[in-house]
Amino acid sequence: MIDKNEDQASRNDRIKNIAFWITTVLGPISFVIGGFLNLTHNPDIIARMTHLGYPAYFASILGFWKLAGAIVIAVPRLPLLKEWAYAGFFFVLTGATASHVFQGEAIVALAPLLFLTLCVASWALRPASRKLKMMDEGGRFHG
Repeated sequence: MIDKNEDQASRNDRIKNIAFWITTVLGPISFVIGGFLNLTHNPDIIARMTHLGYPAYFASILGFWKLAGAIVIAVPRLPLLKEWAYAGFFFVLTGATASHVFQGEAIVALAPLLFLTLCVASWALRPASRKLKMMDEGGRFHG
């Protein structure tokens, strides 16, 4: 017979895993689309970048790193690279938010904040297998 606590823990793990994948697909992995549009210099993207005061070549730099980050987040393992990818998304999205606010576009700034919320949720909900193992002073890993 299954213990009631084990059953509840299993259900909670399943819900957390579903929430992780929903926030990951809608947040970090959605950077595949943005990365592709940046790399192909989509006219709308270039117009937006120019409007915000950035040179067109900046779209290529962002596009490359958005795609690389999305791939790293999606594949198993690579916990250190995943930490860097999440940090990169944090910097890109806070930078986008600030850029719109400085242009007087507070409403438009809500979109990157939404994606930031999804990325932070994805990071917080990620399973132990996707987390960086931490080492204590004695050289022992804790996860």
